[in-house]
Amino acid sequence: MTTDQSNCCHCMDTLCGKQYAMKEEKAYCVRCYDGLFAAFCEYCKKPIGCDSQDLAYKGHHWHEVCFKCAKCHHSLVEKPFAAKDELLLCTECYSNEYSSKCFHCKRTIMPGSRKMEFKGNCWHEACFVCQHCQQPLGTKPLITKDDDNYCVPCFEKQFAQCCHSCKKVITSGGVTYRDQPWHKECFLCTGCEKQLAGQRFISKDEHPYCLECFSRCHAKKCVACSKPITAFGGAKFISFEDRQWHSECFNCGKCGSSLVGKGFLTQQDKILCSKCGSAV
Repeated sequence: MTTDQSNCCHCMDTLCGKQYAMKEEKAYCVRCYDGLFAAFCEYCKKPIGCDSQDLAYKGHHWHEVCFKCAKCHHSLVEKPFAAKDELLLCTECYSNEYSSKCFHCKRTIMPGSRKMEFKGNCWHEACFVCQHCQQPLGTKPLITKDDDNYCVPCFEKQFAQCCHSCKKVITSGGVTYRDQPWHKECFLCTGCEKQLAGQRFISKDEHPYCLECFSRCHAKKCVACSKPITAFGGAKFISFEDRQWHSECFNCGKCGSSLVGKGFLTQQDKILCSKCGSAV
């Protein structure tokens, strides 16, 4: 361009009939302007003169011919692109190298597209649907089974079991007792109603009891120590004429020797070894 200003404000050469550039209302010849203010191209490292188009992105500059994909080298001028590790890539190269694959359709999720993430996998928004009704899940509550996602109503219709106690759907967890499903919070001791899930219990007449309630209400008492005999965990006991003993309590009432596997005699409520019984 030409100017009415007579001299470059830096080198003072005449600007009459010459191109010049303005900076902060001051006129510079092209040479001085480029030397003082021109940005350097990220690609070729040469200055971008005032007579060249300067393409800028996040504080970096390129000549128009240098503004291209770092991988395929196709021009990015007026085209969508993505940046990775300070390199510019066309959307195709970026997708091939870095974009997520949709868990449902296995196609690339293009940069800028909305994607849904769940349990470490990604979906196109349109692919993130209930496996049964095909309605979008979005941010709705969902349940996963065999790598497929279901909205809660469809999962309950298709797969969920109902608690034997409260008859409501069991959506997760639960316990099984006598081939019947129960919520953990519904599986209670028949006596004290304490939760039994994960605890030791004993069944009596098809009803579950905690050890304390069973011992108090149903367990037979040892004749010798008067403590309950539960037989839980493989404990052994001796039974004779409607009386029971812990195996470790089945001893001679006189000498205290064990009578387990041995002959014995009875004397009123006592049991005696053969030796003590003969001496009576």
